[in-house]
Amino acid sequence: MKDLFEKCLNYTAADELREQDLFPYFRELQSRQDTEVIMEGKRRIMLGSNNYLGLTTNKEVQAAAEAALKQYGTGCSGSRLLNGTLVLHLEFEKEMAKFLRKEDVVTFSTGFQSNLGIISSLVSLGDYVICDRENHASIYDGCKLSYGKMLRYHHSDMAELEKCLQKVPENAGCLVVTDGVFSMGGDICNLPEIVRLAKKYGARVMVDDAHSLGILGEGGRGTASHFGLENEVDIYMGTFSKTLASLGGYMAASAKVCDYVRCNSRPYIFSASVTPISIATAIASLRQLEQHPELQTQLQSISQYMRDKLHAKGVKIMDAQTPIIPIYTYDPIVTLKAQKELYDRGVYVNATLPPACAPGECLLRCSLMATHTTALVDEAVDIIADVLSHYDLHA
Repeated sequence: MKDLFEKCLNYTAADELREQDLFPYFRELQSRQDTEVIMEGKRRIMLGSNNYLGLTTNKEVQAAAEAALKQYGTGCSGSRLLNGTLVLHLEFEKEMAKFLRKEDVVTFSTGFQSNLGIISSLVSLGDYVICDRENHASIYDGCKLSYGKMLRYHHSDMAELEKCLQKVPENAGCLVVTDGVFSMGGDICNLPEIVRLAKKYGARVMVDDAHSLGILGEGGRGTASHFGLENEVDIYMGTFSKTLASLGGYMAASAKVCDYVRCNSRPYIFSASVTPISIATAIASLRQLEQHPELQTQLQSISQYMRDKLHAKGVKIMDAQTPIIPIYTYDPIVTLKAQKELYDRGVYVNATLPPACAPGECLLRCSLMATHTTALVDEAVDIIADVLSHYDLHA
């Protein structure tokens, strides 16, 4: 019999990078998530967080978490189906449904698990699910967990999406799933055309708004609101771990769809519920989003400020309307070397390598918070431009 661990024993990629001092992952954070952090003993400007509105350090959000800990303890020790439903879970679902203008909301233990639970329960044997090739990994795993057939179209290629829809048999159900804001490139999906094609062929539409909530749309309501298509999208999925400064996830849809998922989704039924601290934090963060629309404006402003500064310095970026700013570095080793040099000089950005991107399309992924100042951005951009000037960055 072959040793199951043979692949582990033969895995050398991480060790090879460690030997070159280029392993970019699992950096030790010694302070709270903020615009400036202490990481491995040194100050770094944080340009690699998804804490888009900066609410992890908000005093009212922190107070809500502390109050929940005191009242409800540290955990629920059970699934939502059984003993794990707190009044806080119901409170969040009611408030988020009202905010998103949907009939109902279901909460999951993580954002990743949300996609697993939604897709695997709704896409049954004989059904089809159609995905953009640059969708998040959790969407792909949700498709694998379902009993349906997955079809993929090239990134934002609407002609190929239509060809996929044409392959779906008349007697099969179909769900088209797309990221609202794509997590690596920061670009926005072509939702108007996706909705048009889905309606033409009778498919349902699901949008992953993990990187859209608080960023796009009226009051930060996400991608569908951004395009004025709130009544045309069947399902929104989102996460607590970005704008909502917590840990968990949710689905917003019609009451009937939500009830079906609650009673049929294995990742939902067989998982412990979101902890009291996490759900209280998400509620408080949602209220901050509603009460302080200037946060969304500040985020848009500081993101554009950084894009303009990078352009002025001659740094090649992928332009978008979001706080995700990808810098082209193309080659994996060049990307790792540049990321390490930036880190050593006090700027943390994320190295984006395959399989998170296509070979030859490696990136340094920067992301902004509403709480970043122009002074911090100026300091970071000067360092980024200086570091990248030593590399020959051509596709």
